[in-house]
Amino acid sequence: MPTHPAIVALQERFSGTLLLPDDSGYDAARQPWNLAIEQRPVAVATPADVDDLRALLNAARESGVRLAIQPSGHGASGSLSGAVLVRMSAFDDLEIDLDSGVARVGSGVRWGAVVEALEGAGWVAPAGTSPVVCVAGYTLGGGHSWFSRTAGLGSDNLRAAWVLRTDGTHERVDDEADADLLWALRGAGGLVGIVTALEIELVRAPAVWGSNLTFDVADAPTVVRAVRDLASSAPSTLNVFVNSMRMPDAPQLPEQIRGRSFLTVQALSTDGPQDELIDTVRRAGEVRRDITGPTSPAALAAASNEPTDPTPGRGSSMALSTLDDATIDALLEFRELPEQWPIMGIDIRMLGGALDTPRRPGFASLESVGWLLHALVPVIPGVPAEPGEASLVAFRELLAPNEASQTVATFLEPEQTLERCGSVDEIVRIRELRARFDPDALLHDGRLPR
Repeated sequence: MPTHPAIVALQERFSGTLLLPDDSGYDAARQPWNLAIEQRPVAVATPADVDDLRALLNAARESGVRLAIQPSGHGASGSLSGAVLVRMSAFDDLEIDLDSGVARVGSGVRWGAVVEALEGAGWVAPAGTSPVVCVAGYTLGGGHSWFSRTAGLGSDNLRAAWVLRTDGTHERVDDEADADLLWALRGAGGLVGIVTALEIELVRAPAVWGSNLTFDVADAPTVVRAVRDLASSAPSTLNVFVNSMRMPDAPQLPEQIRGRSFLTVQALSTDGPQDELIDTVRRAGEVRRDITGPTSPAALAAASNEPTDPTPGRGSSMALSTLDDATIDALLEFRELPEQWPIMGIDIRMLGGALDTPRRPGFASLESVGWLLHALVPVIPGVPAEPGEASLVAFRELLAPNEASQTVATFLEPEQTLERCGSVDEIVRIRELRARFDPDALLHDGRLPR
């Protein structure tokens, strides 16, 4: 299908980069972070400034295409047929006010830059586990972080946003100026405007302390129960993740982990040591490795083992209302079945704390949700995809009886929509706001149910 003349003509007056399908560099530019997802937009734009964005809006209005804002390629969910893919890397300003604990973050800034700038400052950012994810996409999609029990979702910490409306108006918007717009931006993504920068509230963390405990898989049932029981007494300053890892028997892996299964409990406090609470987990099994003491978000990011380059993969996430004994036993038995070898890792995140009392109104919410689980299946060239897909289906079916009523957009699978994140009335409200703020439908409808 030929590119519309309005898009072709825009190349000549575009200050940034605008790549069409026949241009060199288009294939690399169109790729999302998850290389297992195929995107073929009509063009890939990297605007240099707000004027470039206005020109894109005008071209979209004239040509009938839509603009899909995807800062770093995370969160890709479809082919983007009939859309211009917009990268925001040029919007890279970062300003931090340590007196007020507020950061102004351009929509092309990645969390790693924010974490590095805050090192040793007594503040931390409500950042996810990966330093290469853009702040904007993460925050506008909800965003669950190391510090969510302390500070709530990433979207809860959105104080204001600089928004380019589809009529060309560019302004700072907060709850006082436009509460409806902010409500939608907190979790429904960029369905109602193009966000060029965000004002983020930071998290006071006078003494960041962490504990990383590794157990043999034989102790997994008692250890996971101990973590589950800890949730009822853990203060909101304590955040806990559990990871069940099953390593393939691959010759390139070190002998001590090759073909092995183990369980890791990671605890993070923003208010100094929590030894008394963590000792209840230590006593639940034989600790094979114990790293405990002062830490920092930069150290956490370095040790996260998150990929730093785009890679193919499949995963499935489930938000659970409860994690009872029967579910723990069934999950861990499922984990060790030979036919479930495609699932390399299962993460279990303790919720509650500040998540149960959101500080600002927004579409995204994990209020009254107990746990967030994620299963990861690497995509390996030459290895059939069907066993991995079957394992993820079985994972979802096993947990379905305890599934909570909502999750957040940053944990949706490619084919899932915002129906899993909000009520019917909230989806209706999003549609109404979208019609009000984008009457010409210039912005891609993203994960709205079609």
